[in-house]
Amino acid sequence: MTDLAKTSAMANAIRALSMDAVQKANIGHPGMPMGAADIATVLFTKIMKFDPKAPNWPDRDRFVLSAGHGSMLLYSALHLLGYEDMTMDEIKNFRQLGSKTAGHPEYGHATGIETTTGPLGQGISNAVGMAMAEAKMAADFGNDLVDHYTYAIAGDGCLMEGISQEAITLAGHLKLNKLIVIWDDNDITIDGKVSLSDSTDQHARFRSAGWNTITVDGHDEDAVEKAILEAQKSDKPTMIAAKTVIGFGAPTKAGTSAAHGAPLGDDEIAGARAALGWDYPPFEIPEEVLDAWRLAGCRSTKHRTAWEDRLADKDADTRAEFERRLSGELPSSFDADTKKFKHQLADEKPKWATRVASNKALEVINGMMPEMFGGSADLTGSNNTKSGEQGIFTAEDRSGNYVYYGIREHGMAAAMNGIALHGGLIPYGGTFMVFTDYCRPSIRLAALMGVRSIFVMTHDSIGLGEDGPTHQPVEHLTALRAIPNLSVFRPADATETLECWELSLKQKDKPSILSLTRQGVPAVRTEYASENRCAKGAYVLKGNEDADVVLFASGSEVSVAMDAAKELENQKVSVRVVSVPSMELFEEQSDDYKAQIFGNAKARVAIEAGIEMSWQKFLGPTGKFVGMDSFGASAPGAQLFEHFGITAKVVVDAALSQL
Repeated sequence: MTDLAKTSAMANAIRALSMDAVQKANIGHPGMPMGAADIATVLFTKIMKFDPKAPNWPDRDRFVLSAGHGSMLLYSALHLLGYEDMTMDEIKNFRQLGSKTAGHPEYGHATGIETTTGPLGQGISNAVGMAMAEAKMAADFGNDLVDHYTYAIAGDGCLMEGISQEAITLAGHLKLNKLIVIWDDNDITIDGKVSLSDSTDQHARFRSAGWNTITVDGHDEDAVEKAILEAQKSDKPTMIAAKTVIGFGAPTKAGTSAAHGAPLGDDEIAGARAALGWDYPPFEIPEEVLDAWRLAGCRSTKHRTAWEDRLADKDADTRAEFERRLSGELPSSFDADTKKFKHQLADEKPKWATRVASNKALEVINGMMPEMFGGSADLTGSNNTKSGEQGIFTAEDRSGNYVYYGIREHGMAAAMNGIALHGGLIPYGGTFMVFTDYCRPSIRLAALMGVRSIFVMTHDSIGLGEDGPTHQPVEHLTALRAIPNLSVFRPADATETLECWELSLKQKDKPSILSLTRQGVPAVRTEYASENRCAKGAYVLKGNEDADVVLFASGSEVSVAMDAAKELENQKVSVRVVSVPSMELFEEQSDDYKAQIFGNAKARVAIEAGIEMSWQKFLGPTGKFVGMDSFGASAPGAQLFEHFGITAKVVVDAALSQL
């Protein structure tokens, strides 16, 4: 078998496994894997640096299948290359309960899957974050330890989604030259020809964003290889437009939307086998072809072992720091340094806005954690996300650890996920709380993947004031609390803000939201406590378990609860104030602890400058809610709290009405 014939047969192995798995499942997307099989074969067998025997090798090239509906392309390649957990049984169980071969690739299901893709545009945006992380880690540790590329295969859908524009303009601005995106230019969407809905000149678009672009026949393996090697030499990110035929080989469905999202059918598959010269039964790979794939999977073993030698030759401190950062562990000084700052807060009792308190906490955290990689979507001065010692990460200087993301909230959030997935850095990024709507798909995917992305969301209520209802979040806290595996923190003062930062950083397997005020708030934690009281999600700030009234509150409204408690005590009513910085962490506590928090109060009141929905479990059948049931208004924040009845007097009346 000639080299060309062997490469063609290797690509046909992807096509066969893809159409067979989709057919067996009776659902899926065979067209994209069949069309992009030649591209994937070149990438995995001739270009990329990875080792199936050490799948988490830190200096491997990253591959992102942004067109995640074509998941069988990736699963087939992983199996053929010899990734141990991608067995033929997993291929046969495509899309079945408990299999590693989900409908769209899911991070953590199997080695070799670098990110969860499905919502189009997310993958290419994650890839931008991965390329940013590679550049930053290379600046920190040198090219002898960090020197790899990020490759993504994207489809028309990825490029049409608005998030892709945010991602590609950021990548072009930062000149992420080790990012190579291959556009599977097959001219087909679900509805039919791309011309039905789009006429964008993608080359002009990418070039205007600062990218290099190349056109190639996606079925010409030699041309694809040359294009990628050319892209590697560019000083810009590169988009390779690879012209392909969706469903390549299918006799009647190739080149049509019929090949996109449904099984081909037995007759069409038989015709495809004949057209491709693939004379083997379903799920059978001839020994010669499988051997060629497995040999390709071993290509980088020598590079990996040489890299391990280079790491071993580093001085002990460099090696330990590199390994600590890749493991995601915090520095040994973390607890001592944060407790020292906590003592200071207890002594000084500052009345900072929690966004200011967050910045003060970051001064301490960033000072001891070089892996912190922060940024803001054009709101640095408002989000207070930049601490004094942070340099700027730019196209010219990769040493900085702060990113000006520009007005790209969604792209920022997705890039942060890519940074977290890459490893070695802890990303955090800020915008206004109301714009979590713009970030939500990426926040949801961070939770689904279980990665430590930290979203700093300031201006968290009507308390932001005059910007008005378009900028005043009302339903957002409840909406975010509905996302599984996401910690939503709403601290009440500077001490709680520090504690919530500590918790966000110690949770390696989930993202966090820090919901922070624009306006100043009084210190409600006036005594030093070595324990992190926010860690239980809710705790008694004032009062006894047998109180007649219990007041629950979060964030800036905790001080409203404290004022109401004073008034109730003046009226000889016993009261307990419970601060609730994290409903999610409270849900994790024991039934006994929850019973202690709820007590046997005759009256319950919850106070939050948002909607009631997420507080119902605290209130029970008769409790009262003091908060918002409408959008906000334009006025100074203090006036708005009066106008909407989020005051100590209203809280007192709500409590007394239940007694």
